Amino acid sequence: MAAESGHSADITHAMITTPMTAADWLIIAPVVLPIMFGAILLMLRYTSVRQAVMANLALAFMFVIETALLLHVAEAGPQTMTMGRWLPPFGISFSVDITGVVLSLAGTFVALMCGLYSVVDVDAPRTRYGFYPFLMLMMAGVNGAFLTGDVFNLYVWFEVLLISSFGLIVLGSEKAQLDGAIKYAFLNLIGTTLFLIATGYLYGAFGTLNMADITRMAATPPADAPVRTIVVLYLFAFAMKAAAFPLNAWLPASYHTPRIVVSALFAGLLTKVGVYAILRIVVMIFAAQHGLLAGWIGWMAAATMLFGVLGALAQSDIRRLLGFLVVSGIGSMLAGIALGDSQGLMGAIVYAVHSMVVMAALYLAAGIIGRRAGSFDMRELGGYYAASPWFAAGFLVLALAVAGMPPLSGFWPKLVLVKAAIAAGSTWLAAAILVTGLLTSLAVGRLWLYAFWRGGPEGVRDGAESWKIESLDGRPALATYTPFAVLVALVLFLGLYPQPLAVFALEGASGLIAPDAYIGSVFGETR
Repeated sequence: MAAESGHSADITHAMITTPMTAADWLIIAPVVLPIMFGAILLMLRYTSVRQAVMANLALAFMFVIETALLLHVAEAGPQTMTMGRWLPPFGISFSVDITGVVLSLAGTFVALMCGLYSVVDVDAPRTRYGFYPFLMLMMAGVNGAFLTGDVFNLYVWFEVLLISSFGLIVLGSEKAQLDGAIKYAFLNLIGTTLFLIATGYLYGAFGTLNMADITRMAATPPADAPVRTIVVLYLFAFAMKAAAFPLNAWLPASYHTPRIVVSALFAGLLTKVGVYAILRIVVMIFAAQHGLLAGWIGWMAAATMLFGVLGALAQSDIRRLLGFLVVSGIGSMLAGIALGDSQGLMGAIVYAVHSMVVMAALYLAAGIIGRRAGSFDMRELGGYYAASPWFAAGFLVLALAVAGMPPLSGFWPKLVLVKAAIAAGSTWLAAAILVTGLLTSLAVGRLWLYAFWRGGPEGVRDGAESWKIESLDGRPALATYTPFAVLVALVLFLGLYPQPLAVFALEGASGLIAPDAYIGSVFGETR
């Protein structure tokens, strides 16, 4: 029987009927823009100069957009956009709170600095084989993971960044790269598989994958739901992606193999996505289970810190040393997650931003050293203070910051974490943070003494003569030093003026502990 002509159904209870505002587009712009520019760059793959210019302009535009998004979220609270006009939890949502947008903004800024450095570090063949499209795709995956409000889409964005990062790590097809890529890809695929298995269990138990919806239901889960098993699987998968002990062997075995700009990108961004996923799923969604697992996470944090810094002390290759320091920093973030209160989570968020900036800057500095000296082996370095005092001073700032020395960016989150650990009665965790800071000082101090302070490398009286300013294909050395200088300046700024970031981080931590505003943005006035 045919329906009556002119009949209209009431869809207000099933679908979004209100018009979108311009501010709503800010929510998905950090994902849409890199995909769009990546497609354009793929078509321009044979014009290397144009690719570099367009990629950096795209990253700069993304940074402006995400700054506007941060200001919007800070003023109006968490924001949600649901795809396909379906009301949540049926439609796929992008839900943006302070934690997600702060990490996304910091990641885009680091990517922009690495993009500028890539002008001298990425040669024409690597450009033709897709460095810049891979970079754009990786940024889409990173931003999508930080901003999504759906667990399955978090898995999808993990896959996007894994595929693109695998493409970046193999560019050049050198033997060491292929070896590192196999270790990187194999262990990350295991983590991704565990993630997918846990997500299947989650959907079977709750019947939804919307993060806000699960958060509401997780307080009183179904009686037969294997909630603790699900949380442990997620923790195991994300710990592997974050390179937490004992699942971290892949990182120092792979991060030293690609071009230095790729290592800087990975060190600044990828492991932080794993930490963010633990914050979002283990801390916010499954708060009750987080309390049961907090002790185990604390021991994991201490072991990660100490394993990383002891590994750094044993290295003579700068890149491998920095890889172990990336691992050690993950332990500090996990310490804040283990504490689980507002101060601990604030320390973890601030430390994540600090680690993004300082580790990317250290890798770029290692690239400058390697370009001038022709080697990353500390035994073949020396005398660089006399050759470039300003660069030596900048490197020293980064070394002190990663060790947590005042008044630099690494000092404040460690201070907050130590105070929170003592207040919670976890003096052993506070001691682990302090011991790690001391050993980190020895590791980076040893590096600075070898590369800058002593008179020259082994067999050379004055290392200044071996310090040659080089550029690739005649491109200016300005592109080499500008990103490094900007990141050093940001480390100084975050150390001398920590209040703005601390305020955002505390608000983000409070939102993770009490996610009412996050849930309200999804199920309240839905845009």
